[in-house]
Amino acid sequence: MSVANSGSSSGPITPPSEGEASEAPDPDWWLYRCAPEPHDGIDRLPPAPPWRSFSTSAASEEMPEPPPLREERDGHRRLGRQLRAVTYQADREEIHLVNMAMMLRRPLLVTGRPGVGKSTLAYSIARELRLGPVLRWPVTSRTTMQDGQYHYDAIGRLQDVGLRERLVEVSRPGTTEPAAVEPPDIGRYLRLGPLGTALLPWRTPRVLLIDEIDKSDLDFPNDLLHVFEEGEFTIPELTRLSRPTAQVMTSDHDGSVELRHGQVRCHEFPVVIMTSNEEREFPPAFLRRCIRLEIRQPDRAKLARLVAAHLPASEGPSEEVREQLIMEFLRKQDDDGAELANDQLLNAVRVAQSIWSDPEERDLVRDHLMRPLNEG
Repeated sequence: MSVANSGSSSGPITPPSEGEASEAPDPDWWLYRCAPEPHDGIDRLPPAPPWRSFSTSAASEEMPEPPPLREERDGHRRLGRQLRAVTYQADREEIHLVNMAMMLRRPLLVTGRPGVGKSTLAYSIARELRLGPVLRWPVTSRTTMQDGQYHYDAIGRLQDVGLRERLVEVSRPGTTEPAAVEPPDIGRYLRLGPLGTALLPWRTPRVLLIDEIDKSDLDFPNDLLHVFEEGEFTIPELTRLSRPTAQVMTSDHDGSVELRHGQVRCHEFPVVIMTSNEEREFPPAFLRRCIRLEIRQPDRAKLARLVAAHLPASEGPSEEVREQLIMEFLRKQDDDGAELANDQLLNAVRVAQSIWSDPEERDLVRDHLMRPLNEG
C-alpha cells in the first residue's frame, strides 16, 4: 500500500517518477495508514501502557460506540472538512508519529505553517478509523479549561424556575401560600464540551482536535496537561445533587449521556491532535508528554498527489499547466521566502482550467491566487 492516499476512486495516486525510490511496505503495526477507504483497523489497537491505562476492565457492551459521521447518518455527500479528509496526503513520517501517539495514548502536537494540513490530519484519522465526528475545540486567548469540559446555563435554569412559579401562581388565584415548585432537571442546562465529550467512556477512542493551542494563555497548557494525565474530571454542579445520576447533553449532534456523581472518566484515552502555528513556546513538562510532529512544506511529488486527489485529470487543466503552477508555487516558497497554503495552489489549478490560455489572466492567477500570506 502506498503511504499517501489516493483521495478518491477517480484520482489514483501519482506513481513515483523515474529515478524516485519506491516506498517501503507499510509496517504491520500501523493502524492509521492514510488510506482512501475507512476500515476497522482500530480493532487492532493494543492495550495501553500501564502508565497510560485508565480502565481496569475490558470494553463493556454497554459502552457507547462513537456516533456516525453526518455524511453517513444523513446521506449527504462529502463536503467541506470531510472532503479534505478524503483527499489528505500524509508523509511516511507523519503516519509513523500518528500511530506512535495512538499506541502510547499521548497527545500529538502538530506544528507547521498555516495551510499545510495540520487540522485536516484529525479529520483524516477519524474518517479512516471510523472514530466518529471530530470533536473540535478552537482555542483563543480567552479560552478556559471549563470551555472544553462543560457549559452550565445557570441563568437559563433560574429563568425557567421563575417561569414555573408564575404559572403556578396563575393557576391558583386567591392563594397566598407560596407555591412549591420543583426546579427543572439540571441536565437540560448542562452540555459537555469537546474535551468532556472526548473523555466519556467510549468503546473506541474519539478524535479531539484542539486547534491553535499556541493562542492560549500561559496557564492553559499545564491545566490541560493535568486533565490528560488523570483522564477524568468532575462537574461540581452535579456532585451537589441528591440523586447519583444525571442525564446531560454532549457535543455531538442530539447526543446525551448519563453521568454518575458528576464524574467524566475515559475508558480509552482519546486521539488528541493539538495544532500550533508556533507563535509561542510551551513548558517542558507539557512537551515531554506529547508526541511532536512538524508538517513541513510539501515537495513537488506531494503537491502533485494533492492536486490529483482534489482535481482528477478529467476535471482540471492539462498536466503541463498543473506542473507549471506547482513549480511556480515551489519557486515562490524557495526563492522568495513566501508563505503559501496548499489551498492557494488548489484554487489556482481550479481557475486555470478556464482562463490559462490568456497570458494576462495567467499573471492574475500567479499574482493574486498565489499571493504570499506574509506579504503586506
